[in-house]
Amino acid sequence: MTRTPPSSRTSTHRIRRPLLVIVLVAVLAAIVVALGLPLLKPSSNSDSSSATLGQGSSVRPPAPSLPDRAPPDSSQQERRGPLDEADGVVPDGSTVLDDDVPAVANLDADLLAALRRAAPEAADDGVAFTVNSGWRSPEYQNQLLRKAVAQYGSEAEAARWVATATTSPHVSGDAVDIGPEEATAWLAEHGAAYGLCRIYRNEPWHFELRTDAPDRGCPRRYADPTQDPRMRP
Repeated sequence: MTRTPPSSRTSTHRIRRPLLVIVLVAVLAAIVVALGLPLLKPSSNSDSSSATLGQGSSVRPPAPSLPDRAPPDSSQQERRGPLDEADGVVPDGSTVLDDDVPAVANLDADLLAALRRAAPEAADDGVAFTVNSGWRSPEYQNQLLRKAVAQYGSEAEAARWVATATTSPHVSGDAVDIGPEEATAWLAEHGAAYGLCRIYRNEPWHFELRTDAPDRGCPRRYADPTQDPRMRP
């Protein structure tokens, strides 16, 4: 029998081995495709996501970016409506006789009685009392304070004109702002006889009841509310 020379057998083995490798690679690729496995190694992000999901967890889509998320439930952001007469907002032209205006009706009973005793006497002199502000709700007082801070630029400066809801005599019903100027001038001259006194030099329209004023006169006025011990926490 004729034998194949050694050089021929070596060549045959060299040809067959690459063919075998190609066939094996093709078979492996077919298996991979059939099983749906990725051909490339997953990135580190994919590995961490799989670890986070855990066994048996289904893959979830990424959370939407902030602008794409639905807004919060509006019921959680419900706010109080605009302030009105029930909070102490005074209709134009209100007087100390208007029982249907809460800013007047909710004043301290003794203060209101003193105002109503003085009003007819002032009317005899041709002067009418207009209530520019009286009782206020805490919400109204807080709103006024916020506006004052915005207007004057600081809480310290705003405090010279507007007290907090916890210290304001308006919230307790113990103060009234009277207009016009003729009325405040009349009260400055005659108010002590009724116990009606100016309290602050920078607010000539602001009056409170001092029951000993008919006998002793009105007390010395503070420069502004920041000098009033009642305004200090």
